Amino acid sequence: MASSGYRLGHGVWDWNGTLFHDIDVVIRATNASFEEIGLPPITLERYRELYCVPVPRFYERLMGRLPTDAEWEVMDEAFHRHYWILAESAGLAEGAGELLADWQASGLTQSMCSLAPHDRLLPIVRTHGIEHHFIRVDGRVGNSTEGKATHMERHIAALAATVDPARTVVIGDAVDDAVAAAHVGALAVLYTGGSHSRASLAVAGVPVVDTLAEAVQEATRLAA
Repeated sequence: MASSGYRLGHGVWDWNGTLFHDIDVVIRATNASFEEIGLPPITLERYRELYCVPVPRFYERLMGRLPTDAEWEVMDEAFHRHYWILAESAGLAEGAGELLADWQASGLTQSMCSLAPHDRLLPIVRTHGIEHHFIRVDGRVGNSTEGKATHMERHIAALAATVDPARTVVIGDAVDDAVAAAHVGALAVLYTGGSHSRASLAVAGVPVVDTLAEAVQEATRLAA
């Protein structure tokens, strides 16, 4: 039975591809990294069709083989170098700020759990003026290579005093967000505005929506 200290419902937001509309930046940075090792550019549609984690598996799907250690090092460095420059021109997903405010005003709590580096995540979240909507923001710390499930477990543990996992809904754009939710006993809603196609998200067996407004409607229903 839930403790009396638990909130009525809680939402855990992903950042990249969910609240932060950076898929176009991701494609540009990906193609810049491809160019450095002689690969042809990829379209958004093809990216969404092939993308998966861990990322070397994505490159294997694309190249027909795993990249060599040298290729991986070049692509990974080039991607992040281009991404963080280009990300300065990206913005929040449509209606994100208003949806966060409405969620908070309704008496529900929300937090953010992202695999983006924590030291880069916090400044960009603050730049977009939404940090105050969250009771906790967690990005990846140091050189950790842990997956989203392990990261989510630590995030939920830090909120254990007031957040009931059974009334928590993870909102993300990737199958690993749904896997992470299941890992901690939470529910999930997946949004098609990021890195995955609708077909690839559907295999997770959770609600899939095309707008953040729909995501919030579904999450609110589930969290209740």
